[in-house]
Amino acid sequence: MQAFWTLVRRELGAHFCSWTGYIVIACVVFLLGCSFNNLIVAMNSESTDRPVTEVFYSTYYFWLIVLIAAPVITMRSFAHEKYSGTFETLMTAPVSDLQVVLAKFTGAMLFYILMWLPLLGCLAIVRYYSHDRTLLDPGAVGTTFLGIFLLGAVYMSLGCLASAMTRNQIIAAMVSFAMGVALFLVSFISMTFSTQTGWEAQLFTHVGLIEHMRDFAHGIVDTRPLILYLSLTAMFLFFTHRVIESRRWK
Repeated sequence: MQAFWTLVRRELGAHFCSWTGYIVIACVVFLLGCSFNNLIVAMNSESTDRPVTEVFYSTYYFWLIVLIAAPVITMRSFAHEKYSGTFETLMTAPVSDLQVVLAKFTGAMLFYILMWLPLLGCLAIVRYYSHDRTLLDPGAVGTTFLGIFLLGAVYMSLGCLASAMTRNQIIAAMVSFAMGVALFLVSFISMTFSTQTGWEAQLFTHVGLIEHMRDFAHGIVDTRPLILYLSLTAMFLFFTHRVIESRRWK
């Protein structure tokens, strides 16, 4: 277990020892600021009965952060190790392949969580200046961050898989971004089946990320999205482990 946390600290520290981590945080803060500005304008222009968390989520800045930040965070996970020649040294250390994969994923997730912390400041400002303590429901805020965490777990595991398949960080980021966008576009397909019945409509409805996140922003926690996101995360991590393990067959 000590070796695992050593790898996690090494992975997390790598984000703060390079310009990439600070650039990602700066870009996320900028996009959160744009989303916060849109939220204030929307609340000043007309009254709404929607939760503040949903107003924030409904902007495209939210999805830009998820779709772009994940590939950039994870692109160096395995690709940089292979490019710099430290991959074989890492894999000959007294740690298992699974520990390496989970440590890379955990380090990326911790950075991802830190990246979203400024959102709490935005929500606190809205609550403070609105003079309405009921405007922000703690339950809705908690479920919103739960949805953000689960989405991040899926996209981080997907990014780890893309990084494990190549030694080029740019290619890893492009593959991760393309696969992430494809997964996101399934949500738009599900909208076309929203008024239909049948197994096709049920299937696409269950994998619609937009609808799932809307429920989380409303304060609704459904076990079906939980199982879906955890299953996708486990599947992508399993594939990553198999890719790393395949070096033994070469």
